Amino acid sequence: MIPILLGISFIVLVLIDITPGDPVRIIVGSTATPEEYAKVREELRLDDPLPTRYVRFIWNVLRGDFGKSFTTKREVWPDMMQRFPYTLMLVSLSMILSLAIGIPLGVFAATHQYTWKDNLAILISLICVSMPSFWFALLLVRLFSVKLTLLPPAGIEEWQGWILPTFSLALGYAAVIARQMRSTVLEVIRQDYITTARAKGLAERKVLFRHALKNALIPVVMIVGTIFGLSLGGALISEVIFSIPGLGQYTLTGLINRDYAVIQGTVLFLSTVFCVVILLVDIIFAFIDPRIRSQYVRRRKRQKGRSNDGQ
Repeated sequence: MIPILLGISFIVLVLIDITPGDPVRIIVGSTATPEEYAKVREELRLDDPLPTRYVRFIWNVLRGDFGKSFTTKREVWPDMMQRFPYTLMLVSLSMILSLAIGIPLGVFAATHQYTWKDNLAILISLICVSMPSFWFALLLVRLFSVKLTLLPPAGIEEWQGWILPTFSLALGYAAVIARQMRSTVLEVIRQDYITTARAKGLAERKVLFRHALKNALIPVVMIVGTIFGLSLGGALISEVIFSIPGLGQYTLTGLINRDYAVIQGTVLFLSTVFCVVILLVDIIFAFIDPRIRSQYVRRRKRQKGRSNDGQ
């Protein structure tokens, strides 16, 4: 995780540095004198070489200091912690909805393989995967807020305000889960132990849910972490469209204003959350998959045997 996060933070700094635009000009305005411009630039220490700025940023982060926003003069870390719960809420709701839609749809398609039901499920999944989330969000607003006036077009003052952004973010990820679930179930139901269970006279529903589904969910667990990370990035569009005061909107404001501290802080924080989630998913996967546990036990025994032989 450490080299990945260091690489991400360096790449972000380089991209910010080569992007056209001057944050100092945004701060002082077009009517500022050259002396005022030079003073602000010196205060922000933007004339320092890029490696110096990068080392200074990493050193400050290690001390818990993400810097101050150029535009608001506020500390970046408290602002991120104030906005992160909204992003986490949106991502969590979208994840729950994605699993609730994707798993049943994938199982349904697998149990009706090569029928019109399977083809319909595949077509729906393909459309949802191909549909841009921002376009789908605008369609939801036009239909449910403008035409039917059932849900608010923006804001989260009431619980109904979470419905449209959650659906707009979850639909594409639900399709990914459904496609993965379909292929995994098809692979599992061809295994010998499933054939044995059917030969014993067990009902097809019991064979599916008691034996096949349990093992078919293991690969899905692996992609949940990836989808969670993608949702953190995809939440930016939903937060902007539906006026949710989360990290996505905060990051976009920093990008528009060329606010170095905000951009570096939010990208590094979201990248850290993503890496931690992937790590936790790997650990959970090792616990729920007995094959990985058995490989680990065998490897430990071999290592212990070599150690005893050496002694």
